[in-house]
Amino acid sequence: MLELTLCDIGNTTFHFLVDNKHQIYFLDEELPLLEETIYFVSVNETASKKLKNTYKKCIDIEKYLNFKTKYQGMGLDRKLACVGYKNAIIVDAGSAITVDIMKENRHLGGIILPGLNNFNNLYKQISSKLDYEINTKVNLDKIPLCTQDAISYSILKSIILPIKELALEKQIIFTGGDGEFLSRYFDNCIYKKDLIFENMKGIIDANNCIA
Repeated sequence: MLELTLCDIGNTTFHFLVDNKHQIYFLDEELPLLEETIYFVSVNETASKKLKNTYKKCIDIEKYLNFKTKYQGMGLDRKLACVGYKNAIIVDAGSAITVDIMKENRHLGGIILPGLNNFNNLYKQISSKLDYEINTKVNLDKIPLCTQDAISYSILKSIILPIKELALEKQIIFTGGDGEFLSRYFDNCIYKKDLIFENMKGIIDANNCIA
């Protein structure tokens, strides 16, 4: 099977998948030498121009994305994460945590939470006495008895409970840098590191847009 060269452009990085291997470059770094057609999605117009100026042939997958929702202002990355799912909760846990609800192939809406690190930084802004790393092993079934655990408990519960309330019995799909960690608190879930790339391939196959 032909392996495609894919690129997911975010606000801080170019994330390539080349021969099923990940390559990540910051926006100001020099991009790798590639001869293949680059299939990409982007939330950064300046970075998109850099990609197009670097490679001879680039194909923007967004124009092939058929995703309808009444949600106003939904980002491309969230749409791409949700496409192809009939009944599921899609959780993308990065610098922000987005939670989107799919039901009968319809997007019903979603919520946005701060990511783990950004949640943690809020406490540091309140007081230097609250400057603790998250204890990822804190017991969420017991009331905390120290400040580090109190902060960790509050952060994790603030993220976990809204997701559980929205999910009910639906399957939860986790992705993003903190997705694997958060998935351990849920039973009916799957962690997909390459969810965006998998969905990009699905769109390419469905639209027969291989160059």
